[in-house]
Amino acid sequence: MPRFSKVRGFMGVMGTACLVATLAGAAAWGEAGGAPPARAKAVIELWLAGGPPHTDTFDPKPDAGYDYTGPLKSVIPTNVSGIQIGELLPLLAQQADKYSLIRSMTVGTDSHETAAYMMQTGHPVGDGLVWPCVGAVVGMFKGYDHGYQNPIPPYVVLTQSLGRFSPAGFLGLKYEPFVTGGDPNAERFAVEGIVAAKITDQRQRDRRDLLRALDLLGRAMPNNPRLAEMDNAESKAYELILGDAGKIFDLSQEPAEMRDKYGRNSLGQSCLVARRLVELGVPYVTINNGGWDTHKQHFEAMRRKLPELDQALAALLQDLSDRKLLDTTIVWCRGEFGRTPKVYWEQPWNGGRGHYGRCFSVLVAGGGFQGGRVVGASDARGENVVERPVKVQDLIGSIYELLGIDPNSPLPNPKGLEVQVAPPMETGPGKGRLSEIM
Repeated sequence: MPRFSKVRGFMGVMGTACLVATLAGAAAWGEAGGAPPARAKAVIELWLAGGPPHTDTFDPKPDAGYDYTGPLKSVIPTNVSGIQIGELLPLLAQQADKYSLIRSMTVGTDSHETAAYMMQTGHPVGDGLVWPCVGAVVGMFKGYDHGYQNPIPPYVVLTQSLGRFSPAGFLGLKYEPFVTGGDPNAERFAVEGIVAAKITDQRQRDRRDLLRALDLLGRAMPNNPRLAEMDNAESKAYELILGDAGKIFDLSQEPAEMRDKYGRNSLGQSCLVARRLVELGVPYVTINNGGWDTHKQHFEAMRRKLPELDQALAALLQDLSDRKLLDTTIVWCRGEFGRTPKVYWEQPWNGGRGHYGRCFSVLVAGGGFQGGRVVGASDARGENVVERPVKVQDLIGSIYELLGIDPNSPLPNPKGLEVQVAPPMETGPGKGRLSEIM
């Protein structure tokens, strides 16, 4: 074996070992006293990075005129009377009884970074704290300190990091997501630290044996407790690499018909991996799907991306339902905001849509969210909320409640401040948690 291969193999194992040791040794930060009864066990988040167009998807406005609809001026009736969605989503139209649409989401900013931070954490910017995202909070309350024993970390991101928008924030590195890297649609899904694309299992075993043969320090100090901790972390790392747990990422175990149903592309196969993960008991999975920031040639992009989303999400909802997992798995699909209802026809945009945080749509399903409902409404052009504005803390607080996490419970932080999991909700008619669909 070449020397650089030995080093690379050693570093890969130790990286996985450190990940396992960090998560397994995370200190308990407190119970969610007074938490509501949990109806959901897991969350699958479809993050459409860049901002999907609400008027071309879940809140179409066919009568708004060509300057608003562009060539996508048709709508599709769904299997729920009175609910229509965009013409490029025919498969999702047949699943409308399984999800609800929030058509009055508002985030109050058109900035990618600010909106993404708010939509991921539920908190506004500028208060001097870097708040944890929903996945990190769920990982803390549902992870290793609360009975979770799976070697797969409790918060997984497929396949690329959301950067600053998927942080553990002030909770620290213990609760950062496990980011898989790789492409689940490739011949072999090369999961960072677990699956090496061009290295066989036998070669991994050979590398493990070589690593142990070179461990002179371990043999010289067999009873050292710190070295024992490292050995335990190494064993857990190899359990992921060579044991049954890591096989969860091996999609060759799925029937070809099932893989075809989800779509033979990165998004479709990521959704299939997400289903496998929640079936295994992983409490939070994010699918990071980019390419939705369509300032230019928007409609050309939508004719590529919307059929992929339609196939993948419809298959996920049906598959979860068939496996009796939808009742306990929340699925939510959104980006940081929507796109401008009015099309930018002028140069250099040539038919694009800009950022739009004033009014946009979110799809929620499962885990206690009712299907076949619409929350809120926008005006005739999809520009303004006219009924039941939904703030991000309302949505995220509702998800926490369905998971049995008290949104008002204290959240520990290094500054010792008295802060809680979610911001206080607004009170009054048509405000606060999404009780109408819970």
